[in-house]
Amino acid sequence: MQEKNKGWNIVKQDERYVVTDNSTLNNLVASTTYLNPSHSTTGHKHPGQEEVYIFMQGSGSMEIDARTLAVKAGDVVLIEDGEFHRVHNSGQEILEFVCVFDGKREH
Repeated sequence: MQEKNKGWNIVKQDERYVVTDNSTLNNLVASTTYLNPSHSTTGHKHPGQEEVYIFMQGSGSMEIDARTLAVKAGDVVLIEDGEFHRVHNSGQEILEFVCVFDGKREH
């Protein structure tokens, strides 16, 4: 049995959120974000990179290019190659989500 936190490292932390990555796999990075209420992620896009967002706790919204989706625990959102995306926590509790992407972190 592996140690629970093995390979997880904080890569970003400020008043908005805590982001941890696990890059022990060769081709995928798993990332967990704990987004505080009334805050948003920076927003970005990655040419040549797809992502999967899995919402674990809380509620909010997600911008993907020109559209906005309501998100809550249990939702899975697919981000296509090069799409701009940003997450907003409009709830009263931490919005926790896992993101899985191919390649390495460039943002």
